[in-house]
Amino acid sequence: MGFSIWQLVIILAIVMLLFGTKKLTNIGGDIGGAIKNFKKSMREGEEEGKPAAPAEPAKVVHQEPAGRVIEGEATKEKDKT
Repeated sequence: MGFSIWQLVIILAIVMLLFGTKKLTNIGGDIGGAIKNFKKSMREGEEEGKPAAPAEPAKVVHQEPAGRVIEGEATKEKDKT
């Protein structure tokens, strides 16, 4: 029990009529981005399992303070609807 090429073309045409090409393009981009992020996470996870290279001694850098103080107050306004 398989689908012929014509059945797949008809299904694709119906999906395009229901959702429109712009929405399908957005969905495709979202799925592609999700797969890309998933692969990136998998690579980072594999790298965490490897032993780390010997760390170099930390260098201390003296930085002069900017000499400016900016004072302010943060307030949270409630929605007035």
